[in-house]
Amino acid sequence: MFGAFRPSLVNQVGLLWKTPWKLSPTRKANARARLKKVDSVIEAVRASGVQCAALNTALLLPKEHEMDPRDKYTVYSRHHRGYRKGIHKVPKWTRTTNRVNPLGF
Repeated sequence: MFGAFRPSLVNQVGLLWKTPWKLSPTRKANARARLKKVDSVIEAVRASGVQCAALNTALLLPKEHEMDPRDKYTVYSRHHRGYRKGIHKVPKWTRTTNRVNPLGF
């Protein structure tokens, strides 16, 4: 039991960090709040009068209230059935902009 070959959590119950197949209502609310915070930062930078290319591209993105729920919680993926996968399956999904999908998806 206490030697070099003692069982670990991974060996006993499988993966330690399991990703749920869908977002919980709490995680959806947190995602919406995160989108709203990004919108407020973009608006504050725009109101300050600063001009830059990154701001121009950020102003072209849809706001949180303009997005469909499908676009808020899923992203385009050519490898998944239906060409959509949950946003929480994307690496670093809280830090990347996933507001725009290819046309038709």
